[in-house]
Amino acid sequence: ARAVYDLNWGAELRPYNRKSSLVGDIEAFTDPKVRVPAHDILAAGFPCQPFSKSGYQLGMDEARGTLFWHIARIIEGRRPAMVVLENVRNIAGPRHRHEWEVIIRTLRDLGYRVSKQPAVFSPHLLPPKKGGTPQVRERVFITATRVGPRRAHAAAEILPPISNQPVDGWTKSSWDLETHLLLSEGPETAPYRLSADETAVIDVWDDFVQRLLEAREGERLPGFPLWADDFRIHPQIAKDTPAWKADFLRKNAEFYRAHREVIDDWLEAHDQLQNLPPSRRKLEWQAQDAPSLWHTVMHFRPSGIRAKLPTYVPALVAITQTSIVGPRRRRITPREAARLQGFSDSFDFGEQRDADTYRQLGNAVCVGAVQHVVREHVKQNASDLPARITDAVLG
Repeated sequence: ARAVYDLNWGAELRPYNRKSSLVGDIEAFTDPKVRVPAHDILAAGFPCQPFSKSGYQLGMDEARGTLFWHIARIIEGRRPAMVVLENVRNIAGPRHRHEWEVIIRTLRDLGYRVSKQPAVFSPHLLPPKKGGTPQVRERVFITATRVGPRRAHAAAEILPPISNQPVDGWTKSSWDLETHLLLSEGPETAPYRLSADETAVIDVWDDFVQRLLEAREGERLPGFPLWADDFRIHPQIAKDTPAWKADFLRKNAEFYRAHREVIDDWLEAHDQLQNLPPSRRKLEWQAQDAPSLWHTVMHFRPSGIRAKLPTYVPALVAITQTSIVGPRRRRITPREAARLQGFSDSFDFGEQRDADTYRQLGNAVCVGAVQHVVREHVKQNASDLPARITDAVLG
């Protein structure tokens, strides 16, 4: 990742960073002395590592040993006018309530006005003209403005700058991968085409879809996971089976009883799926009225094949779950994955392996989403921010 930063911005940064003096582990630049230069805006992401629960009134010391503590050290030492932090959705969930409270309390103790309510946003809620992309990627943004500890604690009920809702009347169903990802075909896409085995698996399940759609007279398939190994008249439910799984087993049995003849014919036509591994003997249909599996976006997941309409895609994670565009019979390319994250086509990943590029993009933040959050925060806090920030962001 450092090499990619240098490849794209090294020449611009070197006048401010002679001999790469600021490249390295954050720990070396914050403890015991803060060696990061003065700046207006601090932006950071950090792992949601568990904080100690032994002391609830220790402020920054409670977060010691985590990357957030090092971020807080920079804030304490340099007092930037504005802070933008990003993390996964779960950091604001019930399992991390204590960590969340430590983060908010620490920022306020350092003199930063910040909402205790998480600002959650996904790029697919933003129209393309404002930098939105067709990807469901809910992330938590923590934006804060330096106003001093007294005002920071007094503004305990301030609302976050954004809501997790479509912007400017944009409709999520308006996304179209073909158009908005600029999908194309050529020699550069050949390495991402599906293998013969992958194509065969999809053909098997597409046959299932076609048979069922005909039998159901066009009625869409159910949304719960269909498990071929559990197509049976009576569900087999052990005493220790989790409630959610027991429910799916009952639904699969009911579905099988309703379509037994069609399903049996399908299984017989494909050798009872003996040649398919367990993870390929499951289908999760989220594609509504799509006429074929090949008209959907698919993911090969450990829990089975998931199919949805080719509008927007799930969050980009790792190469093993890279979206498959059914009409193109291939996975999205690294360049298309970069577009999902809002990176321009001029952004250069060099000669590194695709696996590294996918991994870096899976850990990246969507550019348009950040731009939207920052802009809305600056609008909300303009009277307390330096003019050079408001002019740069709002201008």
